[in-house]
Parts: sequence; C-alpha cells; structure tokens
Amino acid sequence: MAEHYYDPMLCSCSPENPMTMGVTAVLTEQIDGNLLKEAAEELRERFAYFYVRAKIEGNDIVVIPNPLPMTVRNTWAPIELATKEANYHLAAIKYEGDRICLEINHTLSDGAGVLPFFKSLLFVYLSKKTGVSFPTQGFRLPGSEIPKSETGDPFAAVDTDSIQEPFYRKEPTQDFYRLPSRNGEADHIYYLKLPENAVMKYCKENDGSPNVLLAVLISRAIRRADPESEKTVTVSVAIDHKSMLGNFDNYRMFANAYELDFPKERQLDDIMKSCTITRGQLMLQAQPENSAWYIKTRKMGFEKMKAMPLQMKLDILPKAASASRWTASVSYVNSRSFGPLDPYIKELYCLAEVCAVDVMSEIACINHSFFVALGQRNSSRELFEALLCELEQANIPFNIMRDEEYHLCGLRYEDL
Repeated sequence: MAEHYYDPMLCSCSPENPMTMGVTAVLTEQIDGNLLKEAAEELRERFAYFYVRAKIEGNDIVVIPNPLPMTVRNTWAPIELATKEANYHLAAIKYEGDRICLEINHTLSDGAGVLPFFKSLLFVYLSKKTGVSFPTQGFRLPGSEIPKSETGDPFAAVDTDSIQEPFYRKEPTQDFYRLPSRNGEADHIYYLKLPENAVMKYCKENDGSPNVLLAVLISRAIRRADPESEKTVTVSVAIDHKSMLGNFDNYRMFANAYELDFPKERQLDDIMKSCTITRGQLMLQAQPENSAWYIKTRKMGFEKMKAMPLQMKLDILPKAASASRWTASVSYVNSRSFGPLDPYIKELYCLAEVCAVDVMSEIACINHSFFVALGQRNSSRELFEALLCELEQANIPFNIMRDEEYHLCGLRYEDL
C-alpha cells in the first residue's frame, strides 16, 4: 500500500456508533457465492486500501494491509467488522438470494469510494457469471492504473494557506424536532421505488431537485404525523466537497452535510414556494468557499488530533460522532448508471447508519427509477405512511419493495 497522508479516524467509531455505510443491489438472477468470492479477491490489487485491518500504532488506531480474504457471507444477518468473524477486515460483503450488499467502515471511505468499488465488484462478478466481455470504460479494474490522486495526499491540490473564512456559515439549530422515543425498538428501513420521469417532472414544475424535494416531503410528512409539535424540523443534505472543488478523486471521507430549517411558522402548503426557499437555503451554503473552508478546517483538525492522547480520542470522538444533529438526512449519490451492467440490476440502494439523525434517507437512481432507502430509529409506520400520503398528493407513483429491521455491520475491535 502507498504511504497515506493520514489514517482514517477509526477512533471515532464505537459499538454504539459503528459509522458503517453500504450499498446494496438486487440482481436479475440468484447470486453465485463462489464467483462472488473470486471477484472480491481479484479486486484486492486495485483497491488495496479497502483490504485492511485496524491496529494500534503509536498514538493512533491505524489501518494496515490485511492478507486474509474479505468476508463474503451467504446471509443477511449483521456482522461486526474488525473481528475474527470478519477476518478482521473493515469491510464485508453479504448476499442472499438475488441481493448483494457491501458494508464498510464509514471513516475509511464515503460514497465516492464505496460506489466505484461496488461497481467494479459487480463488473468482475457478472463477467464471470455471464461470460460476457463488458466494455471496461468507467470501471476501476485489476491491472488498471491507480492514480496518485486516489491514494496520495488528499490535500495536495488544495492551497489551504490561501483559504479564507467564508462569507456565510449557518449556525446549527440546537432545539430541533426528534422522533418520539420508543425504547428497545430496533431501527427499521423501508425501500421505495419511484419512476424517474414522474419525480423529475414534479421537480421541474416546483423548482426542486430530488434531494430538495425529498427534504420538503419528509418535513411535510413529519408535520402531518405530528401536527401539534412546535419544534423546527431540521434536514441535513449531504455535500461532496471534493466535487465542489473540482473532484479531487480519492477514497477518503470529505463528504459533509448542510442544514435546512423548516420552522413550524413556515407553511409548507405551497410546494413550489417551499422548494424555492429550500433551494435557496442550500445554495447559500453550497459555495466553493464553504467547501474550501471545510477542507482547511478538516486538515487542521487531523493535525490537532495527531497530538491528542489515544485514550482521549477514544473518549471524545465517538460521542461527538454519534451526537444527534438533525431530524432527518437526505443523501443523493450520483449513480445514474452502471453502464453495461444496468440490464442485470433490478434495484440499487445506498445505506448509512441511523445515528446522527432520527430519519435517514438515501437516494440512488438507475434504470430510470429512483430507489429510496428510508431508515428510522423505531419501527412505527406513522411517519412512513405520512410520507406515502405526500407522494400520493404529489401524484408520484411508488412501489414499496420491502420493509425490514435495519442492521448494518457493527464494529468491535479485536486483537489490535
């Protein structure tokens, strides 16, 4: 492995907040586990930075190469990363029937790294399964060049010394709406399929975009489900700062979120007006200077943490990472197409922990359909049913593909 500028903030993870994310697909045929294991092993050369384990080194928890095979399991049951069960890896693959899922420690990567790996995994697997020689353009495959921008210093192309504090930075809302607590209930997830043409038509007519529209509809659904609450509904929208600054391609986590406020006094009856205001809030924050400032402060934060005692990091960072900051989140990963693999994919979902929010929504688009994964911190259907009412009112057709308890991989360090 190349020497990294910094190691991922693995000490920000904990059993309470494993900071796991993933991507799952439903294919047109049943998964062949043996071929999937072969595909996973062949990608080690190209994605060596995902075939790692955690180790205490000096004053930090770092990643080192892991020669053991990445775990591929024929079950949908959760597993704990960094344990013997996961071959001590910080990533794992599972499959069941025609479903396949990659789960990875979120501090190791974000969607910018996980989606390319997943696309390559499907490419190698489907090549073996079908015998078809797919066009390789757009895929990171064994034998292809690994650009320095992908594994080198992620700050190399950014002149952090010249970056000034941005003109506008929104202060976080402290007293925001929380879903009613239901102790002992497991997280739940719903999977929705929406026609792309209907969603984009509605967005065009109402000055929206997929992430803005979903933020508005979730806020309306919360007001519909709990009309008596006076609390401000806050919705985070994921931002990829690398893309904002020119897409400095690497697998590390430079995604963050901007906050949208929906106070009780703001009427949401007028969808177009609501979307326009929401877009304005988002555009005010999503400026290149804001992303540059985030990158600068992130670099400064890494440098400060290097000097912090390990035990202090283990005490402070997990609590900060798991602190609830918003009512809901919306993340729209630009997937659109897996190229020649599209005919073999029926559904595609991105996944993230329901941790810093009560309602997690992830949007993916493929084969002219939007696929929404909606996770929440309890098993009540009240909010979900309210969201379906909003979709019906907007004349956006939907299919409920499945709903189930939500369990991504956990995390428990062993034998560091």
